[in-house]
Amino acid sequence: MSTPSVIESVLVENRVFEPSEAVMKGACISGMDAYSALCAEAATDFGGYWARLARENVVWSKPFTKTLDESNAPFYKWFEDGELNASANCLDKHMGTPNENKVAVIFEADGGEVTKTTYKELLAKVSQFANALKARGIQKGDRVLIYMPMTLEGVIAMQACARIGAIHSVVFGGFSAKAVQERIIDAGAVAVITSNFQMRGGKELPLKAIVDDGLGLGSCESIKTVMVFERTSTACNMVEGRDVTFTEALAGQSTECAPVMVGAEHPLFILFTSGSTGKPKGVQHATGGFVLWAKLTMDWTFDLRPDDVFWCTADIGWITGHAYVAYGPLAAGATQIIFEGVPTYPNAGRFWQMIERHKCSIFYTAPTAIRSLIKSAEADSKVHPDASDLTSLRILGSVGEPINPEAWMWYYKNVGHEKCPIVDTFWQTETGGHVITPLPGATPLVPGSCTLPLPGIMAAIVDEAGHDVPNGSGGMLVIKRPWPSMIRTIWGDPERFKASYFPAEMGGTYYLAGDGAVRSIDRGYFRITGRIDDVLNVSGHRMGTMEIESALVAKTDLVAEAAVVGRPDDLTGEAICAFVVLKRGVPTGDEAKAIAKQLRDWVAKEIGPIAKPKDIRFGENLPKTRSGKIMRRLLRSLAKGETITQDTSTLENPAILSQLGQAY
Repeated sequence: MSTPSVIESVLVENRVFEPSEAVMKGACISGMDAYSALCAEAATDFGGYWARLARENVVWSKPFTKTLDESNAPFYKWFEDGELNASANCLDKHMGTPNENKVAVIFEADGGEVTKTTYKELLAKVSQFANALKARGIQKGDRVLIYMPMTLEGVIAMQACARIGAIHSVVFGGFSAKAVQERIIDAGAVAVITSNFQMRGGKELPLKAIVDDGLGLGSCESIKTVMVFERTSTACNMVEGRDVTFTEALAGQSTECAPVMVGAEHPLFILFTSGSTGKPKGVQHATGGFVLWAKLTMDWTFDLRPDDVFWCTADIGWITGHAYVAYGPLAAGATQIIFEGVPTYPNAGRFWQMIERHKCSIFYTAPTAIRSLIKSAEADSKVHPDASDLTSLRILGSVGEPINPEAWMWYYKNVGHEKCPIVDTFWQTETGGHVITPLPGATPLVPGSCTLPLPGIMAAIVDEAGHDVPNGSGGMLVIKRPWPSMIRTIWGDPERFKASYFPAEMGGTYYLAGDGAVRSIDRGYFRITGRIDDVLNVSGHRMGTMEIESALVAKTDLVAEAAVVGRPDDLTGEAICAFVVLKRGVPTGDEAKAIAKQLRDWVAKEIGPIAKPKDIRFGENLPKTRSGKIMRRLLRSLAKGETITQDTSTLENPAILSQLGQAY
């Protein structure tokens, strides 16, 4: 395990944006005094603090009497003698209230068609689907794999599983047949819920055929049912006795289904994290803690109000789509937008046009999406945010990876018009919800910093022995005390859970996030410097890849996007390799050499000569999954000159790999 002792490359960021009076007025947490009071409550009465929040924010069919059981650390239990149902906390609780007839979901399909569903209508659809699951023999504790397009039906399937106490495991609809097979085997799933096709950018892409291929790879005998949503009219293969269409499954099913109450520690879902090698890790989350934090962070982080229209652009195949599409907005009683497709179809202004069309007030997306749209917007005024009416916006959010300060500033100026706070949220699949983030009505904002932990999240930066390091020094991000929405275990592999997240050298009770971080000397703000294995050691100097990427993107007249990895070097131990997307075409020959030198000199000026990339490679884009995540493991292989042998089926743009082969 390696860690940066001192992050020499921390960029100085002096821009600070205080919350405006307009944002602070009526905010859920208004002002730093209110934030500090909550932190103090958590520090002085940790159990009482979480018990109060759980009673105020969750509907319990059987109230809990035990808040936290630490007797078998790190296998913590929260509210374990309480009982509840996640779906009831999202839907039933709104019945008989003004929310009953409120629009729960505005769905915009890939082709632009819009449908609106109220909470009452959504409850009926979820109940009907839950009855269809029961009719196929699926019951409490069974695992159900969901491999669906980004449609309302995917959320309905998740909610229906939760309603009957089944444990869902959603697999992103861009993963390969092998990935589907591995997850079925690991979870011991008894059913698959899928679709004949998905629509992306006007194209039909198969899903059911991939499921069939996965099942055909073998060892999937546990699957008894495959339910198929007919997203398009194109036929797909159906296996008699096993496969059933949604139309067939729902026929004659009642729209009423009593929710099955489960213990607070009952698994709500398993979500597999995809590593570059080895067996997938099935992150297991508990019902009570996850529902509490999903609802509460909707209120706190997004300062949610009754008339807000919330839009999280994430796919349900990722944790963001679980917490802030499928559960959080519904538990909080919000109207939310769900969109199918890609942000660049039918044009690269789709996000901004949808914000105008649906009067979105809270917009939550990934830095990768923002950076790619910057390039499009600056090339074509028709798809620039200025071409759309964005006055409905009041909160902006960032999720998925640290956001470069210059991308932050572009987002702040061009999308938020310097009126909308940006909540730069740090969290992980394992944390179940935000853990470090600004609060719109309280936290002064600093571009590129996720600022401070949420009240009750005891985050710190430590060295390899678990000792706190001073502000300004780099180290490993940990959370010292458990919290309700945390990972409970790795499904079927408790020893791997302990070794991965609670290392013995730190005492076995600190949650290791796997990220390097540094706190600013002046405010104590957290800044994520990249994964621990993304900390480069160049001639004994340790630097976070994120800092070098930030410096490159700060060259705003030239660079649209950049990703930095390390590669072995005989002279310096590690060499810095930068993959760069310019705001112009891809240069070659002497022009490429000249631009590479210009960028090296720029990084030397911004950080120091030691941070100059040894290799710079240019491309039209970076290798990204269909959700927009940069596949850094492929970049590492390219940097080392290795032949790509990893699965590239999740790539949106596989042809880009050959383009990035030339180093300058």
